[in-house]
Amino acid sequence: MDTIEKYKKYVNTAFVKSIEPIVVERASGSKIVDTDGKTYTDLYAGIAVANAGHVNPEVAAAAKAQIDKVVHSCAYVYHSIPVADLAEKLAEVTPGRLQKTFFGNGGAEAIEGAMRMAKQYTKKTEFIALQGSFHGRSLATLSITGNKDRKKGGGPYIPGVAFHPAAYCYRCPYAMSYPACDMYCAKQLERTIQFDTSENVAAFIAETMMGEGGIIIPPKEYFKEIKKTLDKYGILLFLDEVQCGYGRSGKLFAVEHYDVEPDIMAFAKGIADGFPLSAFIARPEIADSFKPGDHLSTFGGNPVSCAAGLANLNFMLREKIPEKALVKGEKVLGELRELQKKFPLIGDVRGSGLMIGIELVSDKEKTPANVEAGKIRAAMRQKGFLIGVGGTYGNVLRFQPPLVISSEELSAAVVALAECLKAL
Repeated sequence: MDTIEKYKKYVNTAFVKSIEPIVVERASGSKIVDTDGKTYTDLYAGIAVANAGHVNPEVAAAAKAQIDKVVHSCAYVYHSIPVADLAEKLAEVTPGRLQKTFFGNGGAEAIEGAMRMAKQYTKKTEFIALQGSFHGRSLATLSITGNKDRKKGGGPYIPGVAFHPAAYCYRCPYAMSYPACDMYCAKQLERTIQFDTSENVAAFIAETMMGEGGIIIPPKEYFKEIKKTLDKYGILLFLDEVQCGYGRSGKLFAVEHYDVEPDIMAFAKGIADGFPLSAFIARPEIADSFKPGDHLSTFGGNPVSCAAGLANLNFMLREKIPEKALVKGEKVLGELRELQKKFPLIGDVRGSGLMIGIELVSDKEKTPANVEAGKIRAAMRQKGFLIGVGGTYGNVLRFQPPLVISSEELSAAVVALAECLKAL
């Protein structure tokens, strides 16, 4: 029985609608090789995880060295050198006064832990999240996720969550256009607080740039306007950088594009270049609202993952990976916008750094072309390029490659996409 058949018989693929018919043998940099020997250019990076490249030599070496020392000791029972060193580095590189980190294993664990901390610090119990958002698949994170397809079948969800329209400019919920709108969606936050909450809100939680929602990049003024209202009502700004962080946006952290200071920030995915690790970081006075025994994670802060995380971060900073991603992203965005002029199926091209979305529509009314998106994904795979598909309507092609990918590889992907569009 081969691997694909074993998956069908023994692996619970749960939410995944379709498994790519690829069995991965090995990977390096921006390339994946399957068991048949076919090489693919990876434009998805394991859902925006392998930011420093598959099997980055420095990250792999750090993990291997740590394996020979300590694999597990529970970082919250005993002190661990890699945990302390990575936490210190994160305090140095994250924006504003963020300082104290709690490590977990995956994005949902980080988000849920930070939600609890926000409530403990503020003594408030409600949250405001964004429509179209995605924060994880645990009960609490699905409760703050604004996407019905991710939530169906899992309720009832926790109460005390209000949803505010996102800055989805291509499909503005207020039928306005940026910049003439004067950030109306952000200014309406006060109305959401007054009408949809009991004004007992601990935090406003948002992906700085939405991933699963379709690569939604808020205008540069958005979070400043949001922060004005939050400060007025004493609400924390909690940013989810699980997908958009770690160089993906062209900055080490996407919030650096917006010139605001978050009170809490969570990240995972790219934090250790493929090793399971997540974290949330906060100002000291917020973090210190957790008293001994209030929170714990048996595997959180695993020494091997933290050693990999530190090597990953040092590599990114030394090699200026975020800055290079910004330059590569601007180039490929220009190439994709040239395609948009030729193919009406492309309704919108948007992105920041190497977090790029291509929204497909079937007519001038912007009817989502989700079937076509699936066909193009399959056609791109046949041509040797692995891409993602997402968005609220399942019609957004996602280019989120390892950040070490070359501009030549990205341009080749655009040429392949043009061929797929033409054939369709």
